[in-house]
Amino acid sequence: MSTPPESMRNHWWWRPGWKTGRRFYTWHLTFGGQDDVHRLAAEYRTALAPLGPDSFTLIPDQWLHLTMQGVGFVDETDAETVDAIVTAARHRLAGIAAFDVTLGPDAVVDQEAILLPAQPAEPVHAVRDAIRAAIGDVVEEVPEQADGFRPHVSVAYSAAAGPADPVVHALARSTFTSARARITSAELIVLGRDSQMYEWTSYATVPLGE
Repeated sequence: MSTPPESMRNHWWWRPGWKTGRRFYTWHLTFGGQDDVHRLAAEYRTALAPLGPDSFTLIPDQWLHLTMQGVGFVDETDAETVDAIVTAARHRLAGIAAFDVTLGPDAVVDQEAILLPAQPAEPVHAVRDAIRAAIGDVVEEVPEQADGFRPHVSVAYSAAAGPADPVVHALARSTFTSARARITSAELIVLGRDSQMYEWTSYATVPLGE
């Protein structure tokens, strides 16, 4: 398990380009109907709840996700480009079979979030690489870095600055059991974060292995 930070910081600062009402095209793995994932997320919500809503934003089942690969802001990306990327992704993801990943049981305490690593990481990387290749089929420059990707699902985001010790101690008082997730598709979503929560509508769901 990684060494926790000494302090937490508020995750909800506005990243470059973001503002209220702006939306972003991005690829995620999502977990609708994945009861085991929801069970583990609920265990973490219970463990972190005593810290209070001013300290942590606890992620409800509906918005659990594994961030994969951004495309661009909606107001800067035309629909024809997006549709062409989806078509290219359907072709490339057809060559990747559905797979299982394990989340947790132990979380990584990051400065801005509580993260559940996804293992094995290799098939998740394969999906991301295929999506990046699909974007490269359509546009000259693929956004975001290819390196440094760590597949994970966040179960909570830090909502304030403060010491990390209370977080570490809260999690140490509980025992968690890993969750199994079945990955059968990747989803292109239209993402917003107006209310200190990542919320989205689905643009396209692309199955694996078809």
